[in-house]
Amino acid sequence: MQALFHVCAQDESVKGSRDAALIAVLYSAGLRRSEVVALDLADWNEQDNCLIVRSGKGDKDRTNYLDDGAASALTDWLRWREEESGALFYPTRKGGKVEKRRMTDQAVLDILQGRGKEAKLASFSPHDFRRTFASNMIDAGVDIVTVQNLMGHASPVTTARYDRRGEEAKRRAASLLHTPYAASRMAGIKDRE
Repeated sequence: MQALFHVCAQDESVKGSRDAALIAVLYSAGLRRSEVVALDLADWNEQDNCLIVRSGKGDKDRTNYLDDGAASALTDWLRWREEESGALFYPTRKGGKVEKRRMTDQAVLDILQGRGKEAKLASFSPHDFRRTFASNMIDAGVDIVTVQNLMGHASPVTTARYDRRGEEAKRRAASLLHTPYAASRMAGIKDRE
């Protein structure tokens, strides 16, 4: 991820700013490509660092919050984008001109693949940001139902597929419990028999 932000930072044009914000929002909010291109400027609440995702699967709206880094990347892009209503992310032309129309899912894929090549990364997909978002949330101890709600999944079973913690996590979880069994008392009873 850092390599992607680095190549975006090297590009001081509107495209570099837009691409950094796009990557930040995809990761920080755990969005699908179709969800990020459907966002409008009106869906962004800068005071609360949140996005209203209105076009998720099943047509269910949800609110996703951005961390400070993603919110800063989005704010930097919005300086270029201007405050006119419409799509949150616009395509750009080679000369740096912003086209005031909605981006496509394919455009997001093309942007990420291009930035990935610049960063000399192995092949990856936009869904990798979503997968990383979910896995990192679960690794950080966020409960599965909250992650499910953030991702817009209908079932926690779908979200559980992103859990990569394995046996060590189960061992740590079990150690958090305390069973009030008094072994020494039981041993004394056995000895008297």
